[in-house]
Amino acid sequence: MEFKDYYEVLGVKREATQDEIKKGYRKLARKFHPDVSKAADAEVRFKELGEAYEVLKDPEKRVAYDQLGANWQNGQDFRPPPDWDGGFEYSGRGGGQPDEAAFSDFFESLFGRRGSADHGYSAPRAQGEDHHAKVFIDLEDAYLGAERTLTLSSPELDSDGHVRMKERTLKVRIPKGVRSGQHIRLAGQGNPGAGSGSAGDLYLQIEFNPHSIYRVEERDVYLDLPVAPWEAALGAAVKAPTPEGAVDLKIPENSRQGRKLRLKGKGIPGKKPGDLYVILRIELPPVSSEEDKELYRKMAREMAFNPRIKLGV
Repeated sequence: MEFKDYYEVLGVKREATQDEIKKGYRKLARKFHPDVSKAADAEVRFKELGEAYEVLKDPEKRVAYDQLGANWQNGQDFRPPPDWDGGFEYSGRGGGQPDEAAFSDFFESLFGRRGSADHGYSAPRAQGEDHHAKVFIDLEDAYLGAERTLTLSSPELDSDGHVRMKERTLKVRIPKGVRSGQHIRLAGQGNPGAGSGSAGDLYLQIEFNPHSIYRVEERDVYLDLPVAPWEAALGAAVKAPTPEGAVDLKIPENSRQGRKLRLKGKGIPGKKPGDLYVILRIELPPVSSEEDKELYRKMAREMAFNPRIKLGV
């Protein structure tokens, strides 16, 4: 999909204040309103203005957009990385669910179906607002549990109406057995309440950092394990890594490429723990000497093996 420059759509500078963004939208919305404008593209322009204003009027959406848009230009192909919003704290305040059917795929790729927010304009409430953030942890933390120091960033308006980022650091206990997509509630870590009202809560959505050797599906964990041809053909006892440490694994005789071996209960812990699946990947020894070549020649002479026999050749 193409990147959209919302500042260009509204005719404002990237460093514009929130008031300047509102004025820019109102000016162009009056100009291109389908009931007023005679322009052939008035309806399209009006929808584009509404989408741009939906993002830039909201300091949270604006900061997220700026964070991703720094490396793109209008018209360029755009794909946000899956971890782009890690550590970004946003509130639960909102003006209801916007009609996102009118918004572009570009908008959806950034904000999904998160509700609209109109920060800075609603009356204070006694109960503090809940906050939300996505955080990334290592898979090993889910196996063992851990205490981690996390830094969260969120937007705020300065005295001149510009959006700036503020950070805070929290010590968080990661419970053993936490799954990707699960939420951890930190009571009282949301917005302070007004007057004697209690503070809101902070909900952390847990995701796993990409791992160099493991893949995760729900509570199950997958590992591609390299094995030598003779280990697969003759069977062998080998060491296999797991997030809890190495284990002894029996390779059955005549194992083929891609064979799946199940280690029951060795996945992510829980009342019903997941399993760890070992996928065998047969690795051919490199040919680095004349002796190596002779071994392969001997196999070619003495083993009646045609890997293409099922193809009829």
